[in-house]
Amino acid sequence: MEGRRFLCPPHYATWIPANALHACHNRENVKFVSIYIDRALCAGMPETACTLALSPLIKVILADFAGRRITVPETEMDRRLALVLVDQLMQAARRESFLPVADDDLLQPVIDALQADPSDRRSLAEWARSLQTTEKTLSRRFQGQLGISFNEWRQRLKLVASLSLLEDGKSVQSIARKLGYGSSSAFIAMFRRQTGTSPTNLQSTADRRFL
Repeated sequence: MEGRRFLCPPHYATWIPANALHACHNRENVKFVSIYIDRALCAGMPETACTLALSPLIKVILADFAGRRITVPETEMDRRLALVLVDQLMQAARRESFLPVADDDLLQPVIDALQADPSDRRSLAEWARSLQTTEKTLSRRFQGQLGISFNEWRQRLKLVASLSLLEDGKSVQSIARKLGYGSSSAFIAMFRRQTGTSPTNLQSTADRRFL
């Protein structure tokens, strides 16, 4: 999107302002909702693209519209509901990106290796040694270039990888092993911190998922 990449897992949305040149690519089959808001109602929305955290109320309204096949609110009741949706989006927590990436010569080997194998358990200190730099330097580069720590970035990557596996019907135990977790409970705890729900619950309600 105008030179930036955004990734949007469940419980998040990507806000695209008017006139922003953009394209969308889905690696897997997904269900998602696109909302088009009249420019006159966008005064309080971000002026640049960003990631929004979806509140429970936003998800309920989207599920209601989808369940009733409402694409354009025409009744007075649905128009009021749509305005509540807009208000909720304006108040939604904003993030630059869920899984940021950067064209950085020092970070690129780490990012590429972890994307190829999310179960790689090498510590930041081990990565620093292999790249002939210091742990402090690598830590600063992650925070400076990506805006989050190495551990946070790796957890988000594992979440993203787990979503496709859940879509494929893989068990929580097998996903935990594939992602390098020592136990299913550790994986479930990470998943719940990132999404607010358990992987089992998300898998069982996949037909109501909105990206």
